[in-house]
Amino acid sequence: MPSSRLPLRLVLLAALAIAAALLLGFVVATLNNLLEFYARVAALPVWLRLPLLVLGAVLVSGIGYLLWRLARPARGRSTLATTPALSRDEVAARVDALRERAVDTSALQAELTELDRRRDSGELYVALFGEISSGKSSLIRALAPQAAVDVDVRGGTTTSVSLHHGQLADGRTLVLADVPGSNEVDGAPREQLARAEALRAHVVVYLTDGDIGRAQDHELRWLAQFGKPLVLALNKADAYDAGERAALLARLGERYRSCTRAIVAISAGGSERYERVLADGRRERVERERVPDIAALTAALARVTAGGAIALEGAREAAVLAEVGRRGDELARAAAADEAELAIGKYTRRAVVGALAAVAPGSDILIQGALATGLVRELARIHGVAVREIDIEAMLGRVGLTVRSTGALVLAIVGNALKAFPGLGTLGGGVLHAIAYGLVFDSLGHALADTLAAHAALDAADVQTRLRALLAQPPRERIERVTRLALEALREREARPPDRAE
Repeated sequence: MPSSRLPLRLVLLAALAIAAALLLGFVVATLNNLLEFYARVAALPVWLRLPLLVLGAVLVSGIGYLLWRLARPARGRSTLATTPALSRDEVAARVDALRERAVDTSALQAELTELDRRRDSGELYVALFGEISSGKSSLIRALAPQAAVDVDVRGGTTTSVSLHHGQLADGRTLVLADVPGSNEVDGAPREQLARAEALRAHVVVYLTDGDIGRAQDHELRWLAQFGKPLVLALNKADAYDAGERAALLARLGERYRSCTRAIVAISAGGSERYERVLADGRRERVERERVPDIAALTAALARVTAGGAIALEGAREAAVLAEVGRRGDELARAAAADEAELAIGKYTRRAVVGALAAVAPGSDILIQGALATGLVRELARIHGVAVREIDIEAMLGRVGLTVRSTGALVLAIVGNALKAFPGLGTLGGGVLHAIAYGLVFDSLGHALADTLAAHAALDAADVQTRLRALLAQPPRERIERVTRLALEALREREARPPDRAE
């Protein structure tokens, strides 16, 4: 009700009055203290007063400088974290290490060869990047009228990288890369082509025909982190009136001025289709060419490339080397995973064979130590992690508790193998113990390999956690694989001559 508002207003006014009185009291007290301090300092001898004044000035200046350092914006055009730089020698060493592991490095070597070729050519490379239907191919045709570029109003018509020569107003030549558009359904391989070419270029022009969405924002900032010149071009600007265009450019500037060299509005031209009504009432579909207007973009390109290819080569090379290093790391992880899988399979088979040959089935094979220690050493070598004997023993002792505490559970799970192999139940408990040991080693190997890959260290606690989870619910595929190993080992043992040693 209206009458209920009056008390609330009075309360607010009273609160404001109290706050104002407190603030006034604080100001008066501060001024009074400053005046008293000044009077005391003025009463001191000159030989004591001057050092105090100098000390006070130094303290005030220091506090002011610290506040300025905290409040000022970060230096540089971009507030993004840059990709760590890799030297050519570091990348070459990684490629050589992969080659020694029999990994196919032809794609990485081809990237380095192209890096050198473009540097030696002295040409300026400009990549046009953006979502599908943003007008990249139309812009290529506007920048390089002599280029044979197919322009289609449908999205996703560019499926590969094509290079064309264009010219700036000052006569300098640019090599323009038309790349596939991003954010296309099932277009991940083509997006990878586009990203790779953007990293090879000296300058990237990012095209958008409207406001930037989340996916585009991620792409644009990913490109900006490499430090090379990035120009944001608002295409199809003629579709907006002057007020809308100015508002959109202002929004783009607020968000991306710190990570771009220029933000321009253009119209790349291209074709458009529309339907018109004839005088007799019939409808006719018409396709016409739009007049390009790219003066703002060519001026921006002239500015950012004024120093030539040599001035921009450092950032381009750093971007390519960073990508080659990243892809090399992926290949190294994949190779380590494959080698680890082979090692796990080898030691799992040895555990199965050892269990079948054991006089006392059910003894804890982890505590026996030989096979487990060998497995840890080999997986550590594969993942490039240095381990000490004391660390291996401590880790095996810790996970041994997990195996003993879940031993009954493992044997219960082995019973599931009887469903897949009905005849297994007639072979005796020795085979079941062999399967149990096989599952233990298979689980230990995968837990250890995952820990080494994730932490690059022998983290016993993490291994124990992963091992407990793997032993609790081993997938049917793992049980069947270990069961087959046990059956194969049993058949091999029975096929050996009686006097042949295990």
